Amino acid sequence: MEIFEKLTHAAKEFFIEPEEGAPAANTPPTTQFGTSQQPTAAGSTPAPFTAPAVTQAEQRHLDHIAGLLAGDGKDFGAYMKMVKSMAAAGMSGPLLYQTAFNAFSAVNGSTVPALLASASQFEQALATDRDKVLSRHREKMGEVTVPGAAPSAVVQLTAQEKKLAADLAELTRQLQAKQQQLLQTQQQLAEERQKTQAALASYELANSAALSELQAHHKAAEAFLNTAK
Repeated sequence: MEIFEKLTHAAKEFFIEPEEGAPAANTPPTTQFGTSQQPTAAGSTPAPFTAPAVTQAEQRHLDHIAGLLAGDGKDFGAYMKMVKSMAAAGMSGPLLYQTAFNAFSAVNGSTVPALLASASQFEQALATDRDKVLSRHREKMGEVTVPGAAPSAVVQLTAQEKKLAADLAELTRQLQAKQQQLLQTQQQLAEERQKTQAALASYELANSAALSELQAHHKAAEAFLNTAK
């Protein structure tokens, strides 16, 4: 019958290890969590930070999760492999899970309570590991401080960013003060130049008037005095 052919095919895929060099089954991506300011040119406004959109888990994370779910072949992880194998053969619904359990139990003598307890243990292991990773992530992001722990790269760069921003603010304040001093000096210079130019113009008028008067009297005296001899 077709159902038995499917069961035989599924069981064969489950119990027989793939040959060396055979391509491994693709592991579905897991959900990423957590978040990870680039230095900007002086005077520019840094773009607001946004968490990167991750659609595919890194292999190191997939390997880590796979390690958490690795069992002894008599746990819920092994049962899931059998379920997926039979589902690939076309089975589904209650029949899928019941048939998979019957075959699984026949091999290792597992009971339903023990199987479900194994599933709860795996779920707890994933939850506990996630809590640890989130705690470490918050430490890396500087959200929490662990006494005696070396600061993360994010914490160090955040401190450097704050210092550079403070330095830039101080330099900006000094620059503004110097700009004000420059404007005042330029205004004073313009006023002094005007006064100096006005004084020169006044002197030129006085000198020109005196020279003109002197030359006029000089010519008159020369003319009249020489005639009178």
